[in-house]
Amino acid sequence: MNLIDVTQNFKSDDDCLAYMESMRWPDGIRCPTCGSDHVSKITRKSTGKNKRTRIYQCLEKCTMNAKGEMVNAQFSATSGTLFNDSHLSLQKWFMAVAMVVDAKKGVSANQLKEHLGIGSYRTSWYMAHRIRKAMEESAPTKMKGVVEMDETWISGKAKRRGIQKPRTKDMVIGLREREGRVRFFHVPDAKKETVRAIINHNIRTDVKQIVTDQAVVYDFALDKMWQNKHRSVNHSKHWVSPAGVHTNTIESAFSLLKRGLIGSFHRVSIEHLHRYLSEFEWRFQ
Repeated sequence: MNLIDVTQNFKSDDDCLAYMESMRWPDGIRCPTCGSDHVSKITRKSTGKNKRTRIYQCLEKCTMNAKGEMVNAQFSATSGTLFNDSHLSLQKWFMAVAMVVDAKKGVSANQLKEHLGIGSYRTSWYMAHRIRKAMEESAPTKMKGVVEMDETWISGKAKRRGIQKPRTKDMVIGLREREGRVRFFHVPDAKKETVRAIINHNIRTDVKQIVTDQAVVYDFALDKMWQNKHRSVNHSKHWVSPAGVHTNTIESAFSLLKRGLIGSFHRVSIEHLHRYLSEFEWRFQ
């Protein structure tokens, strides 16, 4: 769904809420706390910020208040979602989501602020990071087939504390299934223990091949079950070996990631790098 579809189909917050209700509860409204379908609808007018036009109340006493008493839970279609507790209209949220997911190299918080008429950069920044959080793979499964593995370096924005010191680069290790998913990992180093943990947690034992460059660490990081499936390419001689071994697909994923970080975001805080990595992983799902 692109920006034009959003503006045509969601002309009001009520349209957005109706869509979210149909997607979240296709078989009828249910309490997100206890799962009960015994709920009552409360229609109200929006009198201020963060006031959705319709909310629901569970008819079961399923939640505890500050006094320790069991009371009826109140909720809306936005409860527990990235739109929860936001004073921005759902129209703007939907347009922001469309802009972020449709931009191959990402959209900066400043662009969201300008295009959507958001009052402050801080608000648009939080909005962008909530969307990135929602892009995280919720139930990751191990990779199969031919899996390429490589590492790259990312330079982030250092905090100003007195005299500015040069920023040391941070390492990102990437995995990519041929014609499939990508995963990025912000790691402190590329020692064998670090690489082995990533392989063991993310690659199936019946994988067809694991393809890397000729970094020595892979010889020590790969357990016996994977050693006979390991193939490597010598980049000092060629990008594709005579046998057809290459890491070009993970290299292309790194290329898109770096174009986004440099071209769209310009500078990112290393503290929040993992969220940007989640966004670019999502683009290969």
